[in-house]
This record gives sequence, structure tokens and C-alpha cells, in this order.
Amino acid sequence: MSEATVSTAIAPVITKAIRDGVFPGAVIEAGRAHGPFVRFMAGRQTYDDASPAVDGDTIYDLASLTKVIGTAALMAGELAAGRMRLNDRVRHWIEGWTGEERQSVTVRDLLEHASGLPGHRKYFESRQGRAAFEMAICEEPLDYQPRTNSIYSDPGFMLLGFAMENAAGEPLEQQFARWKARELSEDTELFFRPDARLWPRIAPTENTAHGDERRGEVHDDNARALGGVAAHAGLFGTAAAVGACARWWMTSPALPLFAARTSVPGSSRALGWDTMLPTSSCGTLMSATAIGHTGFTGTSLWIDHANDLYVVMLTNRVHPSRDGEGIQDARRALHDAIITALRQADAGSARMDSA
Repeated sequence: MSEATVSTAIAPVITKAIRDGVFPGAVIEAGRAHGPFVRFMAGRQTYDDASPAVDGDTIYDLASLTKVIGTAALMAGELAAGRMRLNDRVRHWIEGWTGEERQSVTVRDLLEHASGLPGHRKYFESRQGRAAFEMAICEEPLDYQPRTNSIYSDPGFMLLGFAMENAAGEPLEQQFARWKARELSEDTELFFRPDARLWPRIAPTENTAHGDERRGEVHDDNARALGGVAAHAGLFGTAAAVGACARWWMTSPALPLFAARTSVPGSSRALGWDTMLPTSSCGTLMSATAIGHTGFTGTSLWIDHANDLYVVMLTNRVHPSRDGEGIQDARRALHDAIITALRQADAGSARMDSA
């Protein structure tokens, strides 16, 4: 299989999305557990003709990919060390988590988005900082009885992050920096609150209310009100860095546990991750055991361990505003194009071997 074959399959999908105004640019990486086999770049940081072209050094706001390449990865370490357990009651780690209806909620429930907490709240409108956010979440009425449903919940992951900080006695940002240095490399370009020297390399997200570019400042309003570091959003990184995280997961003994679909009725969630459905953002051709996640800014990561494949897609589809459409169609088309190209290459190799 040649890199050119896969790049040729990717090109029309991405160029069409750029032409249709889905996003101004994209960086794609696909690979195996042993390393990447293609990296494709197209477009610019913005729609301005004078804007820099995106390349392998372009940094994106990863948004909710933080949940799996940051928070879930740290949680895998917590579980392995025995400091936290999936069946730990949230009340054990969060003192303010009171009220009879929420006493059964566990760490597993937060990871599986089955805690009863709502999907989203605009805490940033009236709260700033961890203490205020923690109080707001602990006072939040539950939308449903825990584990009877699954609603993708940013507040649930924020609370999980606070619990992890309490368990470790260390801020999330420092935990992640130590994990990265140990498991990947200190030089891996994956970080919260990127240094201003990196801003020219960062693709801007949604313009501010005054029409100014937002570059290097986390797009998620709640994460911003938490100082740019949160368990649900806040990480920035390159496609190569996200690919390194994908390969870490593919070789991690924690993968089977974190990839197992929840027992919650009607839910496709696993521990932090989502799993493959015919309607998933990974398209229709990945295996039934594939896991993945998306980010609101236009990012995604899918891992198909059964076929030794991962696909990273980084875009800033929220620039200059979040009103654009078509990102889900582009994601699905991209993954189907890559897998189709791989299958065709494998079929061609088989024919040559049998000749």
C-alpha cells in the first residue's frame, strides 16, 4: 500500500469540504499501531487567501477529544494504580455531592455519561473557577435516574476532573504533563493553555463577539471560565500528537476495558469513548468494535483496533462561526474513503501474490 493511494482517496473529500465552506483547512493522519502511514494537509488556517496554509505543524483546539486523549488516559492510570476505582461513589471524592437521588452515582457513570447530569449548562455566564463550578454541578437537579439513560454530559466530565484532582492531590494540567512525558514524550505537542509563541501556528476557532479572531484561547466557554484547563475540553495539539495518543491506546492494556460498550439501555457509550454505530462519524466501514470521539471545533479520532487502524481528523469548522454545516458528512466520507482505499490496496496485493 502506498501513501499516494490513500492520499488520492482523501483529497476529493477534503477539497470538496473546503470548497463547500465546511472548514477552511484540515490535517488528516491515518496509521497503524506501529506508526502513521499517511498525513494529508489541505486548505488554510482561515478563508483569507493570505492566511497560512495548514501543515503538519498546525495546532488545533481539540475540544472534546480532551475527554479521551486526556481524561480517560489519566483515568486508565488511576485504575491501574488502584487509587480510583470505577465503582467508587462520586460522593467519596466530591464532598458537595449530596442528596439522596445522586448517592448511587459512580465514577463509571460519569465516564459513561450515565450519571443523570444534563448535557450542557452555561455555567460560564455566572460562575468562574473550580469551586464555583463544582458547587453548581453538585446543585444541578438530575435529568434522569442514574444508569437508566445516557446523555452526553460536559458537566459530568467536569465533575470527573475535579474528582481526579482530589484523588491525586494535583491539578489536572500537571497530571497530564507528567503522563505525557512518561507515556509519549515531553516534546509531544499536546497541551493546555498554549504559549503565546505558538499562536501563529494555531488555527483560529470562532471569532469573538467583537469579530476578532480567537487564536490560542480555548473555544469552549466553560473550559475558558475554568482557566483553560478542564476534563471535558481544553487540550490543543497537532495531528501527529493525537496520532501518538491513538497508538498509545492501541497498545495499552487498558483498551479492552475502556472500549467495552456500557450496559446502559440504548447507549453506545464506553468508558469515555463512543462506539461504532451505522450512524457514527466514522462512516459505515469500520469494525463493530471501533471506538472514537469528536470535538465541537471540528476534530475527531477513531480507532479500529480489530483492523489495526486509527484516523485523526483535525479542522477548525467553527471558524469564523459555528453556523456552518456538513462536518458530519465530511467525517463519514473521509473514513469510508480511507478504508475503501486500504481494502482495494489489499485486494490488489492479494491478486499479485496469487499470480
